[in-house]
Amino acid sequence: MSSPQTAAITAVHGWLPPDILSNADLEKMVDTNDEWIRTRTGISERRILKDPEKATSDMVAKVIEGLCEQRGMKATDIDLVIVATVTPDMFFPSTAQLACHKAGASNAWGFDLSAACSGFLYALRTGGQFISNGTHKKVVVVGSDKMSSIVDYTDRTTCVLFGDGAAGVLLEADPTGETGIQDAILRSDGAGGEYLRMQGGGSLNPASAASIEAKMHYIEQDGRPVFKAAVTSMADVSYEIMERNGLTGDDISWLVPHQANLRIIDATANRMGVTRDKVMINIEKYGNTTAATIPLCLWEWQNRLTPGENLILSAFGGGFTWGSIWLKWAMSPKA
Repeated sequence: MSSPQTAAITAVHGWLPPDILSNADLEKMVDTNDEWIRTRTGISERRILKDPEKATSDMVAKVIEGLCEQRGMKATDIDLVIVATVTPDMFFPSTAQLACHKAGASNAWGFDLSAACSGFLYALRTGGQFISNGTHKKVVVVGSDKMSSIVDYTDRTTCVLFGDGAAGVLLEADPTGETGIQDAILRSDGAGGEYLRMQGGGSLNPASAASIEAKMHYIEQDGRPVFKAAVTSMADVSYEIMERNGLTGDDISWLVPHQANLRIIDATANRMGVTRDKVMINIEKYGNTTAATIPLCLWEWQNRLTPGENLILSAFGGGFTWGSIWLKWAMSPKA
């Protein structure tokens, strides 16, 4: 019997705004300091999209263009674009639609997916289904967030954490099933919504003078319960996907964790039995870019990856959402 067709990553690209917001900059804005931020989060700086005329879709379009260039294809070859984001340009049209227009992907349909920091995993699993069932040939999955648009830079508990950025992958079929997405576990629990959320702007709390006055259009986070849930959930689900597939820490070439907090990353690696040298970490440079963190790691590490390597992708996000994906890398390093 032939192996089932899987969705393999055949191109990866990222885009980051040029402007840097350092810990030293934040010291001038709120009551915090570099040592406190680095000790508790591992972050030294983050990128900020300062151009007031640019939004999430502009970053997505840059990623689509980069994927096309790497793969040697035209944007019109793309069948579907899925954008994971919690900072869409607007409620509608979708960020995916706007980005497709800007990038010239005129033959693609697309939609946005909202799962906070787990968004890329949700979108990757979703996009992979269109490849594995044979209905689509080229699916683009992008995680992109302009977090600076919803951060209160007078709130020292959240403004030190987040940055802006985008990255994504092209999915195509591996008929052998030997590379690509092998398994996924995705979970959510709305009971966690009260601890990490943005209350304003939706149908419950539409924009009004009162909602603006109450700062309901910014991120709210109760750090302690979020940290506790993230440490447990990310670690447990990553271990679970390994256990049910008969994998050990020695079998894993790379852990690709969501970049929210260095302590959460370390706890996940320890639970999996994966040593620090096999963990992708770039939180010190970019902070938490929400849906973009995992694909940004893949983009930065792509030349260190070889076909067939086992990668575990793991994330935890607001709401709560969390999950893990096991995939086998398909791309050869660039020459």
